[in-house]
Amino acid sequence: MTVFIQAITAGLLLSVPSGGVLHSAGAYTAFIVTLIHLIAATLAWRPGGGSPRPILYAAGFFGLVSAQVALGIAQVTALHIPLGVLLFGMSVLQLAWIRTGRRTHPAEPLSTSQLRLDGPDSRPIKERPVR
Repeated sequence: MTVFIQAITAGLLLSVPSGGVLHSAGAYTAFIVTLIHLIAATLAWRPGGGSPRPILYAAGFFGLVSAQVALGIAQVTALHIPLGVLLFGMSVLQLAWIRTGRRTHPAEPLSTSQLRLDGPDSRPIKERPVR
């Protein structure tokens, strides 16, 4: 969410005198939120022993946001703006992935019509006798 707000404050930066303050505050907020996201991903992974993939995504995004903040402070707009567009695009893709319901574990039990058929037996896997 903070990345989307940063896009708005970037536009304000160009058109309103107080836009720079808002964009700067948003940058530090994005940094803190991504750090919390990284910590939360790590804490969620430890008890269950699941895949560390969410931690890798969170760490990568945290690294990119850290670079974005540093480039903004140094006023290297030639890299700051394209990286901001990349972060925005990655956020849109992540949001679309979440909104389409693509998860590793289904939230609801699958119906018989949703079960995968496997092998020469044409019955769904859950309906097959246990051997």
